Formats: sequence, structure tokens, C-alpha cells
Amino acid sequence: MQLFRFANPQYLYLLLILPVMLVIFLLNNLRRKRLIRKIGTPALVSKLIPEMSGNRPLIKFLIMMLAVSSAVIMLARPQYGSKLEEVKKQGVEVIIALDVSNSMLAEDIQPNRLVRAKQAISRLVDNLSNDRIGLIVFAGDAYTQVPVTTDYVSAKMFLSTITPDMVAKQGTAIGAAIELGIRSFSPGEGKSRAMIIITDGENHEKDPLSSAEEAAKAGIIIHTIGIGSPEGVPIPISSGGRKDYLKDTEGNTVITKLDEETLKNIALRTGGSYVRASNSSLGLDEIFSNIRKMKKEELEGTIYTEYNDQFRIFAGISAIFLILEFLIMNRKNRRLANVRLFKFKI
Repeated sequence: MQLFRFANPQYLYLLLILPVMLVIFLLNNLRRKRLIRKIGTPALVSKLIPEMSGNRPLIKFLIMMLAVSSAVIMLARPQYGSKLEEVKKQGVEVIIALDVSNSMLAEDIQPNRLVRAKQAISRLVDNLSNDRIGLIVFAGDAYTQVPVTTDYVSAKMFLSTITPDMVAKQGTAIGAAIELGIRSFSPGEGKSRAMIIITDGENHEKDPLSSAEEAAKAGIIIHTIGIGSPEGVPIPISSGGRKDYLKDTEGNTVITKLDEETLKNIALRTGGSYVRASNSSLGLDEIFSNIRKMKKEELEGTIYTEYNDQFRIFAGISAIFLILEFLIMNRKNRRLANVRLFKFKI
């Protein structure tokens, strides 16, 4: 599978020009209709000025919109990864298991627990060079979002798509995340493997401590990050465009509390460490500094090393639309009066 990306994604903000163009067109069209009414009824004006067209300005505008859109995509430089390269580096394997349950939307960590965790993981990936990283998401079930890889660009791309909606079953199955993590590491004995679990610790499924013991037997060290407050806070949701809070079946507001005891025990049983997140620091850098002290091993990976630019295609499309817009005149040509395009006369 080829990897798609924009080399200059900041230029995509120029697409905001399109709604501005639409507003200007509608205002001009309204002004044009008002001027016609001052002269007479539309039926009378069309007889007095037979060359006047009501459809051509709209066609020209739509073509110009397509031309601008193509030009903006051209500037953003769409690219496809075209060459895969096997790389060997000295590092460790790390899998991050991120809780995406609804409780991670709580705002005791700003802007909320999940967004803060994603920001910290993104910054961590930016600083990686030789290690392999994988990403697991979990709520009531656990799923592999990114298999262990050295392709950090892909890891960040998939990280940005994470939302609570991606796991249908709600809950916090820490044990399922650990068991999936055990299966997700590269096979082999004596490898340096670590797992980082970021969660509020409110486990609603099977006992995660037994899963932690299985990880310890497999030589996997688990570090845990507790994100949230032990006192508890409500879970914000959007209801009818307004902010509300999640309620249980009896109408009571659901309060989510950090369960530090469970997370400390998971880390203790595998020789890992526990860190409580705060607004100033999630604790991910602190844990990763400990992971870097582990014995390094030779890791193999596959990354995209060459990208083919596709901007020329969109440059050509934009040029075609501009030429077409130029060739279509605002007024009718009497010689072409009977020519029909788009099922109406032009």
C-alpha cells in the first residue's frame, strides 16, 4: 500500500477562499437581478437583450472554483510514497496502549485527557530515531492502530485519527490491551520490549493484573501513566449542539475517577514505573528516558524513502479549467444559440 501525503499541507488553508468566493458571487448575482428589475421584468429584458445569459455566469463561476481548488492542491504538493527501504537500527520496541473510552474526554487535564495524551505521543514520536513503536487503542475492546514500525510519519498520521468513536464497545479493558500488546511485539527471546499504558485506570473488564503477570513472564516491562484526578470529574458530551454531561440510566451524572492503585500494581508486577499525569507534564518523556536505558538490539523496519510528486496533474487540471473559463463568454453567441450543454441552452 502506498503512503499518501501533502508535502506542504499548510497551503490547504487557502481552500477557505472558496466560501468567500461563493459569498461574493451570490451578492453580485443578487445585485445583477435587482438592476434587471429596474429595467423591466426578466421576460421583457431577455427579449430586449437576447445575448444575455442567466446560466453562463454560474457555469463560469463553478469552473473558476474548480480551477482554484486544483491550484491549491497543487501548492500543497500531493505525494505518493513509491519506494520501500529495509532499515536496520539499534533500539528498543515500544508499544503505547492508549485509552479511548468516553472517560478520556474529561477535562481535568486540559484541553481533555485524550487530546493531551495524543499531543504528548506526537511529540515523543518526533524525537524518535532508532526505536520501533506501535500503538494500541482500547476501551471495552483493544485494537492495533499501528503495528510496531520505524515509519514515524505513518505512526503520526494514524495517531491523528484516533477518537472515542473508533471503539464501539465502551469500558476500559486494560487486560485486553496488555494481552494484545504481548501478541504484537516481534517474536524472539531476549528482546528489549516495553509497553506504556495511558489511561484513567477505571478497569471495567477482567482483572488486568493477571495479564500483567503474563507480560512479565514474556520479558515485557509495562509502564503506566495515570491521567485524571482521583477526586473525579464529569464526562462532557455534545447534546443538540450544546455541552452536557454523560448520565447513567437513572439520570445521574457519571463521574470518572483515576484509579492509581491498579496502575501502580500493573507497573510493579512487570518491573515498570508509574507516573501520574498533570497539566504541565503527561510523564511520557520521563518514562521513555527510563526505556532508553534498556539494552539496545538490532531492529529491522520498512519505511518509505522516496515520494513521487503529483502536483503536475493538478497544475494541468487547473490550467484547463482556467482556459475553459476564459473561452466561455458572459454573453450568448448568436451562432451558438442553439448549442446545448448540461441539458440547457448556453
